[in-house]
Amino acid sequence: TIFINYIPKMSEKKSSPIVNTEEIERIMEQLPKTNNLLNNFQLYQWEGFWSTLPIIKAAMVFKATFKSEPNDVLLASSMKTGSTWLKAICVSIMQGNKEEEEDLLVKDNPHFYVPTIEAMDYYLKTPTHDLYTMPSLKLFHTHLPYRVLPDSIKNSNNCKIIYITRNPKDTLISMWHHLNNCKRLEDLSPLEEVVENFCNGVHHYGPFFEHVLEYWEESKKKPQKILFLKYEDLKIDPKKEVAKIALFLGKPFGNEEDLEIVLNKCSLERLKNLEVNKSGSTISYVHNSAFFRKGVVGDRKNHMTPEMEEQLDKITKLKLQGKDLNFDIYKQEVLKTHLNYLT
Repeated sequence: TIFINYIPKMSEKKSSPIVNTEEIERIMEQLPKTNNLLNNFQLYQWEGFWSTLPIIKAAMVFKATFKSEPNDVLLASSMKTGSTWLKAICVSIMQGNKEEEEDLLVKDNPHFYVPTIEAMDYYLKTPTHDLYTMPSLKLFHTHLPYRVLPDSIKNSNNCKIIYITRNPKDTLISMWHHLNNCKRLEDLSPLEEVVENFCNGVHHYGPFFEHVLEYWEESKKKPQKILFLKYEDLKIDPKKEVAKIALFLGKPFGNEEDLEIVLNKCSLERLKNLEVNKSGSTISYVHNSAFFRKGVVGDRKNHMTPEMEEQLDKITKLKLQGKDLNFDIYKQEVLKTHLNYLT
């Protein structure tokens, strides 16, 4: 088996090492928290990042107990930076060239095959495989910062990581829509507040820039272990980037036709029109169709004022100074021609 088709909720693990739940509860009671609800969510801070209590508790258990196996592959990202697209691509690459009726993406949402570990309590299907006993190769995902990953992942030479990031402005807009959709809010939360909180690093899995830079710095130290991707690169040259992913996974394409098959399978137009993605839910509060919104680079222009963009430009410049990382290296007119891939 190459995918975690089902894994147990963190509260239902049967074979993981014993966890000191009293100690976890004690720590959680002392965590800093936001004074106000953000997008109707109460956020708490642990190990320098913000999230909800259930996510933080799951992260604590994951960090303390998970033991990676050789050839495990962890997909990582901040929220709304292209994880759905990356999951679909990796599923297609790992499955190989299959007929339509055998295509896993036809049968279920990409998040089902590559679940987000700390969010497993929100998955709706009954798990049958245990993440802690399932043999490698496992393909799984996290939104957690690099610093809180289990040591068995960080210290292993055989457990690979693929990280994807995105322009912070488009990330913010996509996150804004997604979180409002999760709460089924009739009116969107004020964007001004969302921008302010984002710049202060107080948002789901934030701070964004620290999240990105941790994986970026590690990828420069260990390029054979960590593949660092940009959403915009996948948009402008998907053929090159998907081939790079396949090679990193040890599944290089034998010919151009196989590469084209994966690109076609993972197009937004195809995926959003698959029956499994037009109805139902894989994760509580999130309709499958919500994972396929626009897929547009530059959607921020439709929502942000010049003042908001300037505010984000300033914090971006400050955080990335001297880091050899740039989110705005592409011409907008070129990117507008590449609209047909996943957010």
